[in-house]
Amino acid sequence: MREFIVYPAIDLRGGNVVRLRQGDYGDETIYGDDPVMVAEAFVAAGATWVHIVDLDAAKGDNPINRPVIGAVAQALHGRARIQVGGGVRSVGDAQTLSDLGVSRVVMGSAAVRTPSLVEVVTKEVGVAVAVGLDHREGILATDGWTTSSGVTLTEALNWYPTASCAVVTDISRDGMLMGADVEGLRSAATHSPLALIASGGIGTLNDISALLGIAGVSGVITGKALYENRFSVSDALALVAEGGN
Repeated sequence: MREFIVYPAIDLRGGNVVRLRQGDYGDETIYGDDPVMVAEAFVAAGATWVHIVDLDAAKGDNPINRPVIGAVAQALHGRARIQVGGGVRSVGDAQTLSDLGVSRVVMGSAAVRTPSLVEVVTKEVGVAVAVGLDHREGILATDGWTTSSGVTLTEALNWYPTASCAVVTDISRDGMLMGADVEGLRSAATHSPLALIASGGIGTLNDISALLGIAGVSGVITGKALYENRFSVSDALALVAEGGN
């Protein structure tokens, strides 16, 4: 049976755990002020990975959340791994995160603008790199989802021979709890040499179950549904262990 990983998500803004609706920085809900405690709870429930997004860095602001990311990595060391996206735009950014204990960096805007940078980071830093492909109706968005790139998701999926996977986020569904873009992900998976991690819209366990049926999807990121108590990390892991039944 293929491995399918549940990635509970922590979005950081100003050191707080937050969620945005459809990537709108003006539509924010704060869920806590102790990201380490949140991460610890996820891992205590069985999570083997935690997904972190630095929203301040993604928007181009100072990477003020890096000390928090380092604290989470230190707290989880030896028990779970973390992948971090948001503002990873250079070899230096990736090196800093790797030095903090991050197992995988997610490169979004920089990877879309300069695809070769993914290979450079992979070789020079030695950290695993996922490409973050965030889209609206199949067109990739960059700079904290504020700018349309004009590049299609299908096109970009073939640009990154050294990437470990691709995190595919349907921005229109992010934070909306309306279900994943199952058909879009199924189509993307048929064109992708990379394993896909689905992100955006997860609201119920049924949404995760639907993803288990897509060959090429190796995991799911879920955030708001956990914070809104729609289901727990342990519920999601049990579902995956049972094959979605």
